[in-house]
Amino acid sequence: MRILMVGHYPPHGGGVARHLDNLVRELRKRHEVRVLTYGPVKVREFEREFVHQLRVPPVYGLRGSTFAFAGARKVAQLHREFDFDVVHCHFAGTTSFSGALAKEKTGLPLVVTAHGSDLENTPKSPLGRFYVTKSLRKADAVIAVSHHLARLARALGAKNVRVIPNGVPEFDEPEMEKREYVTFIGALRDYKSPETFVELARFFSHTEFLVVGDGPLRKKLEAEAPPNVRFLGYRTDVGGILSKSLLLILPSKREGFGLVVLEANSLGVPAVGRRVSAIPELIRDGKNGLTFTSFDELVEAVRALLESPKTARKMGSTGKRVAGKYSWEKVAEEVERVYSSLVG
Repeated sequence: MRILMVGHYPPHGGGVARHLDNLVRELRKRHEVRVLTYGPVKVREFEREFVHQLRVPPVYGLRGSTFAFAGARKVAQLHREFDFDVVHCHFAGTTSFSGALAKEKTGLPLVVTAHGSDLENTPKSPLGRFYVTKSLRKADAVIAVSHHLARLARALGAKNVRVIPNGVPEFDEPEMEKREYVTFIGALRDYKSPETFVELARFFSHTEFLVVGDGPLRKKLEAEAPPNVRFLGYRTDVGGILSKSLLLILPSKREGFGLVVLEANSLGVPAVGRRVSAIPELIRDGKNGLTFTSFDELVEAVRALLESPKTARKMGSTGKRVAGKYSWEKVAEEVERVYSSLVG
């Protein structure tokens, strides 16, 4: 099968790029997979001939709208050259809209994967809602990475919706490390609520809290943080950091999936997350972690796990079993079934 993926892709960072990178790697074992992404970027040497770029203005808003229309023309051009069987767009909005417009030109089956903020946040603006609803209704199949997102997709007009979660990357098995940190991993943006994590640290002054990630809130957070909070910035050695962590805290106000929960669980680290969006689908309360709604509940949950290492270890062990069910091999097989149902 010849597949065209459209969306953020390495060397771009972020969850969509990581998702696409892992999915493409698995699908290439059996199919020819090409990628269309935002440019200009320096493509990795090993796949130079399979990654195509569309130059867009480096201005938020203008970048996406430009891609929505110019991307459709590029998809049609690439189809004339490579004769694809299916187009798969990642992130509902301007990216998926380019696929919807291209479908009108090419007649190719269109698959759209919804990742999170595309359904939770983008539709809040009139233009964003237009891009999202138009492309979801045009799509032959919509993949949602959680049941929470599947419900939102159906409410926005999607018909053929399948839930296929993210896979968990395989970290190297860590050496026996001393676990000593309480860790936050994510973008330092409002919806991730990193200020909640920083405030939490004040209640546990004898434990070191690690903030892994970067973003516009960093300077403000660093100025307000107590001495036991350390900011590491963006890191690529997430597995090594988690292997030294006692707990992962996920205080996000919304979360389409929450992959970091499974990443932590895969290394035996229990997670404490806010009871919103898709987080309760991953954190099975009292099994592989704990959930909270109020800040007081968060403090009590963290205190309970720090004061009972045996309970935390038991939840971490359960988490390992849970995370083991989410492999990229299985994800790719499920995605292939979606393609086959459309291509025949």
